[in-house]
Amino acid sequence: MFNKEIVVRCESGLHNRQATYFVQKANEFESSIWLESLGRKMNAKSLLGIMSLGIVTGATVTLSAVGPDAEQAVTALEALLQRDVY
Repeated sequence: MFNKEIVVRCESGLHNRQATYFVQKANEFESSIWLESLGRKMNAKSLLGIMSLGIVTGATVTLSAVGPDAEQAVTALEALLQRDVY
């Protein structure tokens, strides 16, 4: 398992388009990936789950992954949380 605590820096938080890109990127990896915020943990490959977390700019989240490409998955998803992708 690979875990990393991340401060969300993208201006829009993790909503709408940003969340869609995040989930699409998560689905490119074989590993199981989870995003945790304020004690709630959701599957990072589920758009509804990610949107329900209501993550805003400046929030601290924990990204964790289990599988053969876990570290690569967390690193790639962290990059999406650091900037707006559209």
